[in-house]
Amino acid sequence: MTLNARLTPLAFAFVALCLANNAKGAIGLDRTRVIFEGGKEAVSMNITNNNTQLPYLAQGWIEDEQGKKIISPLAVLPPVQRLEPGKNSQVKVQALPAAKLLAQDRETVYYFNLREIPPRSDKANTLQIALQTRIKLFYRPASIVPSQQELANPWQEKLTLTRQGDHYQVNNPTPYFITLVDARSARDAKTAADFEPLMVPPKGSLKLGPSAAALGATPYLTYVNDYGGRPTLAFSCSGNDCKVDLNASPRNE
Repeated sequence: MTLNARLTPLAFAFVALCLANNAKGAIGLDRTRVIFEGGKEAVSMNITNNNTQLPYLAQGWIEDEQGKKIISPLAVLPPVQRLEPGKNSQVKVQALPAAKLLAQDRETVYYFNLREIPPRSDKANTLQIALQTRIKLFYRPASIVPSQQELANPWQEKLTLTRQGDHYQVNNPTPYFITLVDARSARDAKTAADFEPLMVPPKGSLKLGPSAAALGATPYLTYVNDYGGRPTLAFSCSGNDCKVDLNASPRNE
């Protein structure tokens, strides 16, 4: 990607921003989240160089919940690798001995990062943009890895809502992180104003952004499951308490 350097600083910054927003990454990842089961030593992901003309380097690393780069208890192997044009490879997240010291009654969240590094251009006045993918990585202890029967009854259905003043509080009694990406007052309604995606921690609670009035007495919440799917939960409220209405929340969405 090249850019004539004869631009004012302001114009240059504007063009660079537009390119960054519209550029398609050369290095592709085969998933939108990683579930690392505690009973396994590692989990592997497929990566692809979608550029059919140039080789790229792929650099991987892990950050904790605060965004700090870590090298334990999980590590990325190899941390850097070269992908030839149009070729595939794998990157592995390896558990180190310190993983046994993580909480064993609930998930721990990390972030897996994959950055593409383009080959150095031999052209003058060239702007190169390296794109980066950042996805959630959930360490799931062996003690809470769900069975096939449990997978048929999604734990997200255990979410409850409690009305507190002008807002609802979402309660997560499970040992898993639950990410909510939409909230509305009816299945075919628009996303409620002031809603922002949130991740409810295991055995924790968070306030929903939209007012209780905006969500009404039958809120609908959409979550992201292990496979990147987005099922919707319908809630039925009685007084200040709301529970998932299984009859109105089809599991095959």
